[in-house]
Amino acid sequence: MTTATRPTPRDCVLAIEAYVPGKSAAPGARKVYKLSSNETPLGPSPKAIAAFGSIANHLELYPDGAATKLREAIGHRYGLDPARIVCGNGSDDLLHLLAAAYVGPGDEGVFTTHGFLVYRIAILASGGTPIEAPETDYTANVDAILARVTSRTKIVYLANPNNPTGTYVPFSEVKRLHAALPPTTLLVLDAAYGEYVRRNDYSAGIELVSTSDNVVMTRTFSKIYGLAALRVGWAYAPDHVCDALHRIRGPFNLNSAAIEAGVAALEDTAHLEAAAAHNEKWVPWVSERIAALGYKVTPSVGNFILIHFPREPGRSAVDADRFLSERGLVVRNVGAYGLPDALRMTIGTEEANRLVVEALADFAKRAAGK
Repeated sequence: MTTATRPTPRDCVLAIEAYVPGKSAAPGARKVYKLSSNETPLGPSPKAIAAFGSIANHLELYPDGAATKLREAIGHRYGLDPARIVCGNGSDDLLHLLAAAYVGPGDEGVFTTHGFLVYRIAILASGGTPIEAPETDYTANVDAILARVTSRTKIVYLANPNNPTGTYVPFSEVKRLHAALPPTTLLVLDAAYGEYVRRNDYSAGIELVSTSDNVVMTRTFSKIYGLAALRVGWAYAPDHVCDALHRIRGPFNLNSAAIEAGVAALEDTAHLEAAAAHNEKWVPWVSERIAALGYKVTPSVGNFILIHFPREPGRSAVDADRFLSERGLVVRNVGAYGLPDALRMTIGTEEANRLVVEALADFAKRAAGK
């Protein structure tokens, strides 16, 4: 028997592979276009920037631990009861809190094969067992999820739309999933990219949360609102779930700058609409031109696309990633998501989008020996 000589983490913690964010640098490139973290190319609202600066002379004061002003602004924007809104340090914070509140040793949490990496991490960190459900055409499959739900399943995470695939599940399928789950299993609808979706059969889940006791919807200000640096997330949940989250969240888990900027960002609907319009224009433009080069592009409703490459020397995703990086075009390697032959590209500025298409055209010619 080995005698420990220092504190030892729990086994479930050591089983976690640490989350690695998208790259930010391209050594040697004169100019870097960061397209690896799904950040909006329009940046934050000028009103949010002004609100951020407004608290600079009051940094000695603690923030409102209840984030009342922001919860009320979210409630007003979506017609929700602020008492059923919980804010967090990004939606990642809330995804972890939900697992901490409802999953323990012997319990299971289900998510899809190419779902957000934080789901697995949150389930393991709570002592639970992560269960993967296979996808169909890089899209969540409701029947596959249900086939993996057991009496031990305490939580099901569904990213809708999903990152990094950009695919989504119609609301009819989400409702079918919920209807078949045990009432004791919590369904978490992660709608981080919900504001980008322009499909009539899509819903982020507000209606389902309003009429259910076991559904939570999480959202973020990191994407279309451009507040990723401030880490602002929120959840809409039943009263009893809110109560559980408030018991374990940090007492000041949202800082004052995040609260003020979040409120201002919600009020600037023109900036939000401009970001959505930019995305709606450039997702099909980039997708069609990259597909014309011979690369498969998974249809996306988010602000990013998934590009597939052949598993051949000189033509692979690794080779393409290196080629793009040399030109200052930083995209996301998604091998950790079980997609070693694909790269995820955030929709950027017009300049960045055109440069990626040009670079991939050059890469394809080089790979073909032309």
